[in-house]
Amino acid sequence: MKFAESLENGPHASLAKFAGEWTGTTKTWFEPDVVADESPMTGTIKVILGGRFLMHEYSGSLQGKAFDGVAIFGFDIATNKFQMAWVDSFHMSTGIMFSEGDGADKFSAFGTYFTGPDTPRWGWRTELEQVDDDNIVITAYNVEPDSDDQIATETRYTRC
Repeated sequence: MKFAESLENGPHASLAKFAGEWTGTTKTWFEPDVVADESPMTGTIKVILGGRFLMHEYSGSLQGKAFDGVAIFGFDIATNKFQMAWVDSFHMSTGIMFSEGDGADKFSAFGTYFTGPDTPRWGWRTELEQVDDDNIVITAYNVEPDSDDQIATETRYTRC
């Protein structure tokens, strides 16, 4: 697949549909089946670098403390993988998480993060879903070693 083709009717065209100004709510779980927080979230998602990537800048709060973040989403035609680089002022401390996932039909990317010097890295899977033209969902899952995926965050956005 060529980039021009992807921009017109491929993965890059699909990603571009997420662009816009968004407002909504984020739920956060620290343990299964127990919502630890539900707070307002605002975000701007814009197409950057000639349609190659999306940049999601967002602001919200978690348990009364403000936080901000940035995620860059893309699709690498050479490897046929979705990719994401993510930082924020709560979850990531001073680290940058890189994630990627197979397939061209739905954004799903998996990365790992540091949990301590004597513990294995945990996984983190992020999914983007376009419900309709004015509603999207960004869901992330913790993937504990030797355990099932557990929902960690769910942001439900409505276009402003």
